[in-house]
Amino acid sequence: MVLLPGGGIEHTDFSKLSTYLASGDVLVFNDTRVFPARLLGHRVPSGGAVECLLLDQIPNRESPTTNHEPPTTNQHWSALVHPGQKLKPGALMVFERAGVRIDAEVVGMHFHGRRTVRLSTGHAGGLAEAVEIVGHVPLPPYIKRADSAVDRERYQTVYARERGSIAAPTAGLHFTPEQLGALDARGVQRLYLTLHVSYGTFKPVTADLVEDHIVDAERFNVPVATCVALTQAVRERRRMIAVGTTSVRALESLHVATDGTVTADSGETSLFVRPGHQFTLVRGLVTNFHLPKSSLLMLVSAFAGRERVLEAYREAVARQYRFYSYGDAMLVL
Repeated sequence: MVLLPGGGIEHTDFSKLSTYLASGDVLVFNDTRVFPARLLGHRVPSGGAVECLLLDQIPNRESPTTNHEPPTTNQHWSALVHPGQKLKPGALMVFERAGVRIDAEVVGMHFHGRRTVRLSTGHAGGLAEAVEIVGHVPLPPYIKRADSAVDRERYQTVYARERGSIAAPTAGLHFTPEQLGALDARGVQRLYLTLHVSYGTFKPVTADLVEDHIVDAERFNVPVATCVALTQAVRERRRMIAVGTTSVRALESLHVATDGTVTADSGETSLFVRPGHQFTLVRGLVTNFHLPKSSLLMLVSAFAGRERVLEAYREAVARQYRFYSYGDAMLVL
């Protein structure tokens, strides 16, 4: 679905995206890569089944090896565990696959079922490599099957590079190498930033007042080279189109000076883009169809206008567009 600048709606195939863009337009992609963050194992010593979804690594808590023991990497992570009521501080877990073992201990309890867990492994390649071997792809919960080897690439954008997300930036899943080549041939500029998609992205808005909703912080990085190109595009008044809501949040978290200079930045953003937000960089959006009461739908409404989005969604339902991560796409211009 294409929401045209004049207010009209058109229906087309995503492969024809480039026909709606012009030479000089800028597409900004999120190059984050999904890692196998879902660990399946058992409790120690009971042997009961456990699951641990790794959310974010807690920095600066590396534990050094001592006493000339084999190298063992230790890291602390924020995680969701199941069964949560049984996994209290001191609970021990083991996750094993293909001859690689990860030991885990719950060391802290927090709100909304979150835990702090300490992970360790004797794997020579370190903990990151061990997680890649032992972990499972955290497919969306509405996909009612176990993950398979092919999901490690299918649940990625074709340009994914920077490891760190627990979910794919799904607007980017529509792009193929051939389509990227067609965009290049048309003179559309491609830029990349990174925002690691966290569990909080999917947290529904339950507050009575939208302003009271808190969007969980997500790690992002917009490098200098990208910001130099963004600055040039701003000064030349070229159209910038964000691929996905994650790209919007990263772009709109940047400082733009009055002379058009865009400053590179990295760290965490908890920006909640909702109706009333004044967009500084984004002039177009490629996105999927989102669920009601989600911060993602509010972001799209902030950009395109609430009534315009509601009209588009009514038409999408009538025409049987597909929603969710593997669903259809919308281009808003």
